[in-house]
Amino acid sequence: MVKNPQQAYANNSVNTASPGELTLMLYSGCLKFIKLGQLAIEQNNIEQKNINIQKAQAILRELSVTLKTEQEVAKNMLALYDFLINRLMEANVKGSTEILDEVAVFVTEFRDVWKQVIQENRKLQQVGAGGTV
Repeated sequence: MVKNPQQAYANNSVNTASPGELTLMLYSGCLKFIKLGQLAIEQNNIEQKNINIQKAQAILRELSVTLKTEQEVAKNMLALYDFLINRLMEANVKGSTEILDEVAVFVTEFRDVWKQVIQENRKLQQVGAGGTV
């Protein structure tokens, strides 16, 4: 018997996701933790602010280490991730929702572009498999 069906679904989603879908999940998770960090700042909850901003940083670090930096675009992404991690540290120290907003804009852009890439790849796979678009 499944004790927590939501957790079982989440685990199954992660276990069956493609690398592209996992990246999309990471971006979405980062945005979730940024928003929770903002909420904690507004509620003057220092502990939750710290926990959630650190989770957002951890996700960006994970995205950083998975980059294949032999390509110029990956080197640029690595620099952007480093910048955003530093901005998150600054937001955490200063308790700044404005800095969190700034970081969220970048992460939202990354997520939206990544979502488009996944959709385009699916279309190409359908065409390659004999389907029509």
